[in-house]
Amino acid sequence: MHVLVPHWLLGIVVFVAAILVAYQFAERILDWVRFQSIGTRDYIAEKLQLMMIEVPPEKILIGQLALSLGMGGIVFLLCLPNFSAGFFFFFLTATVGWVLPKPIVDMMYRSRCDKFVSQMVDGLGLMSNGMRSGLSVVQAMGLVSQEMPDPIRSEFALIMSQNKLGVSLEEAFVNLSKRIMADEVEMFVTSVNILKETGGNLAETFDTITTLIRERVKVEGKIKALTAQSFWQGIILMCVPPFMAGVLAQTDPELMKPMFTTVIGWAILAGVVVLEIVAFFVIQKVTKIDV
Repeated sequence: MHVLVPHWLLGIVVFVAAILVAYQFAERILDWVRFQSIGTRDYIAEKLQLMMIEVPPEKILIGQLALSLGMGGIVFLLCLPNFSAGFFFFFLTATVGWVLPKPIVDMMYRSRCDKFVSQMVDGLGLMSNGMRSGLSVVQAMGLVSQEMPDPIRSEFALIMSQNKLGVSLEEAFVNLSKRIMADEVEMFVTSVNILKETGGNLAETFDTITTLIRERVKVEGKIKALTAQSFWQGIILMCVPPFMAGVLAQTDPELMKPMFTTVIGWAILAGVVVLEIVAFFVIQKVTKIDV
């Protein structure tokens, strides 16, 4: 004889179990929540500051909440009057909205660093010619800040401003390497600081660094061309599940209906979304080769 357990009783049992687990691991949960809120906020604020974008940490946290809860609220309203689906997709969307800003800011920072490195070829060439004509390092940097676009213009202008305020040129260059984290910038800063102490021909050093950067760009271009096929093969494979779902939804709607109207179907959809995101980052990791 089967005993039917009321849904409300099962819900109470699950709720009490969740409370007990939360109480048992309260400290770890609080640390995790603190890291995901305050830690992520400070991380984003630090990255934005490195890109010379001043945003108060409080506004960043408000923006995170608005993005996660706002997007989740819109999805919840779209799912009405199905409250179960609304709550499920609200939680999923709010989670994605909370996590999304960090990789976006990382992508913006990486793009800024790559653009700075690509500008170093023309910038160091300009500095080399200026120093051959008798300009000092600071004067040659001023020439770059006048003729070149951002981000190299603003970065070199900041170095000169720090130097005018009493910061040594060596320390200002070290600060540059902290703002723009790239091997080429580290090599440039190290070369300038060593030659200023020991003496040497900075113009020839800049020409050497420029040649090295050009060769690295060529190698990176060849590697991107060789790995492009594997990358796009992975992207096409990622598009297969949503494409097949769309085809089945058009050809046999009754077969796909449980996928969008049942808890198991929602769980499967959430799992597919998570696996698609993981697959995208794995493909990027596999097809990326550091030079």
